[in-house]
Amino acid sequence: MTSSCIFCKIVDGRIPCYQVYEDVETLAFLDIHPWSLGHTLIIPKKHFATLDVCPPKTMAAIARAMPKIAQAIMAATETTAFNVLNNNRREAGQLVDHIHFHIVPRVADDRIFSHGPQGEYAENQAEALARAIQAGIK
Repeated sequence: MTSSCIFCKIVDGRIPCYQVYEDVETLAFLDIHPWSLGHTLIIPKKHFATLDVCPPKTMAAIARAMPKIAQAIMAATETTAFNVLNNNRREAGQLVDHIHFHIVPRVADDRIFSHGPQGEYAENQAEALARAIQAGIK
């Protein structure tokens, strides 16, 4: 736990939340600034800042919880679609330095996310990039 982390304070019970799920390793609660009705955050109870430093065991616990939480959110909000989002570091939009996943219920034409321009790779760029990424996977 990190004493200054708002999510660690929620896990410790020092800050209230609208909890929707809890198990030994994870906690899920409604986002206080929802993008849609039912927007929920899933966090590990232990503090890890980003996905790339989160242990596989903890990621597995999050992955086990996510489908049942998503199903319950869709049932409660009478939606049939959702996004799962995870931002890592400020440049990617992470506002709380504690790994968390957003489950955002969606309805047709809700315009929550707009589609940005789709780029294209230059000739041979994708092949070279794929090789570079493969070489970095340990």
